[in-house]
Amino acid sequence: MQSLTNRSVQVVNKKMTFWERIYLPAVIGGMMITLKHFFKKHNTVSYPEVKRPMASIYRGQHVLKRDEQGRENCTACGLCAVSCPAEAITMVAAERQKGEEHLYREEKYAATYEINMLRCIFCGLCEEACPKEAIFLTDRIVDADYGRGEFIYGKDKLVEPIDQRIDVTKRQVWDYTK
Repeated sequence: MQSLTNRSVQVVNKKMTFWERIYLPAVIGGMMITLKHFFKKHNTVSYPEVKRPMASIYRGQHVLKRDEQGRENCTACGLCAVSCPAEAITMVAAERQKGEEHLYREEKYAATYEINMLRCIFCGLCEEACPKEAIFLTDRIVDADYGRGEFIYGKDKLVEPIDQRIDVTKRQVWDYTK
């Protein structure tokens, strides 16, 4: 028989001892690990009643911001959709009509703006790419649901209400000295 390389390894067929054949030391070692973890303190938290502390830079649910007059900041430039590595953002641009100046800041606005939260990786690139500071990731947790269709967030879930402004200034500060 011809060898392809000269790095052959000699295989040793060593017979197992009695203790190795009955696997008793391995079973006892596994049970010791199980018992050690059984008596440890659990990290489970009853979520709605008890909330864990979140980092100050936590990225949660998205919000489309409004300006001081209550108009939408988004001008449908599409930079957030282009910068999204998961391709989770889709939008359709439309022209502002006469009489809609109180709703939209610029001549162009997002008629439909959707984020597929199942695809989103919460990287924050959409908020970095936005030149109008229209989209932010808040400290709110995305709600859980049983159906996949509920995770396509449209403007009805993303645009902040006029009477309930969302403060994003706390999350914007990143301390590089730490």
